Amino acid sequence: MVSSFCWSCLTRLRQTPRSVLPSPTALSRGPAFHTSTARYAMPMKKKASQEGPARYRQAKSAKMKKKRPTDRPRPPPVGERKALRKRIVLSNPNALEVDGMQELSAETMLDSRLRGTVLALPVPMLDQLRAVQAFKPKQGWSIFRRPGTVMRRETLEMGRLFDSISGEGKDQGSVVKKIVTGPRGSGKSVHLLQAMAMAFTKKWVVFTVPDAQELVTAHTSYAPLSDEVPDLYVQNESTAALLSRTITANKEVLTGLKISQQHPALKSVVKPNTTLHDLAQIGIQDPASSWAVFQALWTELTATAAAPGLEKNFIPRPPILVTVDGLAHWMKNSEYRTADFKPVHTHDLVFVRHFLSLLQPGQGKPTLPNGGALLYATSASNSPGIYSLDVALKQVEARHAGVDPSAPEFPQVEPYSKPDPRVLEALASSKPTATREGMLELQTLGGLTRSEARGFLEYFAQSGLLRETINDEWVGEKWTLAGGGVIGELEKLGRRLRVAA
Repeated sequence: MVSSFCWSCLTRLRQTPRSVLPSPTALSRGPAFHTSTARYAMPMKKKASQEGPARYRQAKSAKMKKKRPTDRPRPPPVGERKALRKRIVLSNPNALEVDGMQELSAETMLDSRLRGTVLALPVPMLDQLRAVQAFKPKQGWSIFRRPGTVMRRETLEMGRLFDSISGEGKDQGSVVKKIVTGPRGSGKSVHLLQAMAMAFTKKWVVFTVPDAQELVTAHTSYAPLSDEVPDLYVQNESTAALLSRTITANKEVLTGLKISQQHPALKSVVKPNTTLHDLAQIGIQDPASSWAVFQALWTELTATAAAPGLEKNFIPRPPILVTVDGLAHWMKNSEYRTADFKPVHTHDLVFVRHFLSLLQPGQGKPTLPNGGALLYATSASNSPGIYSLDVALKQVEARHAGVDPSAPEFPQVEPYSKPDPRVLEALASSKPTATREGMLELQTLGGLTRSEARGFLEYFAQSGLLRETINDEWVGEKWTLAGGGVIGELEKLGRRLRVAA
């Protein structure tokens, strides 16, 4: 079919001037299937070609962009992290002040009517307790207005015991030896703190080992005791730290006592009128002589009479309290090594050997001739599993109960268990020959009674931490949830704020 638009019509159309039409060379040579308008595309830039030898000298490897230097913060100074981890806060200004709160004193530590109440620690005594590291970071001292401790049955019994040792009765100058055990959170470390507070109240001399693990982890220097005794090792820095804690906490007592014995090893540095405080300072200033100074200080505090020629300055010595926390770490091999790279047993460290020897009965006279107490506590949260120690503690309990070691019901080690004989021997305390020296016994701390738990939780309510109506039913519920009154679990329940909607 022929189109109606004929050829003659096409010839009549007006022709466009040649100057208006684009040049054929200006059009880009793109693909024919491209749909974009070629005339509006940006013209391609010509690559700058380098002629001559410069093009061959240019590096052809990939260029790496340099990273901008980042500002890294400086690491904390040496010891700052440890100090922050062990920081002790004893006061919370946001907590309410408990009205009518009594303080721990020589009278209140004996009052049975105060059983279940919380007594505040005297403010002047806080520095002494800090010096002996009696407070632990995780004990919740920072949630109350001032530090206080609950008077439980074991606390009142210990107060009467301390009073009888310092008194005028038949128990004057007696020696008490106990190993404190119990489940986690039962208050073993706080029990030692209460003992230290009572000892400071009675003007006793307090020696403490706040963490037994620090003596066996090979973090401090050590050396053979002497060429004659190469199998025993001395820790000068740890001994100097013990002397520092002792004179800081017992400054008032040690300043009033003077030397009354002869000390050939320290003859060149000790004068006749030297006080026991100045004697301990010698070991702190010169750690190389710290062990000899400690032996001299211990001899002075356990003396019952003066040496010939030194009777003028002799004053009767006060009782001594020794506390050790974490006893299980002393019942295994330490991290120290001998010259043959064999592990050093903990009992070969003279520091540890001295305090463990106090658990044995004295030869002819008490271990502490002037009276005192030995309280060694185990730890349930940081304690190695030692089978020999478990058997030894059972034997201590049976021996104190009157069970004969040859009886069939006396605890024995299991066959093929390979126990450590040195551990069993260290706690195998026989019946003492001295009349005033007690037998080693095992004291197991349990939970608080319901009445003691109520008094403890009422203290939380008075401090503003607990907003509950405290009655017998509610206390019985929390006592059960706390595993039968475990004081550590009661503290967790008491510090939770519950606000009614």
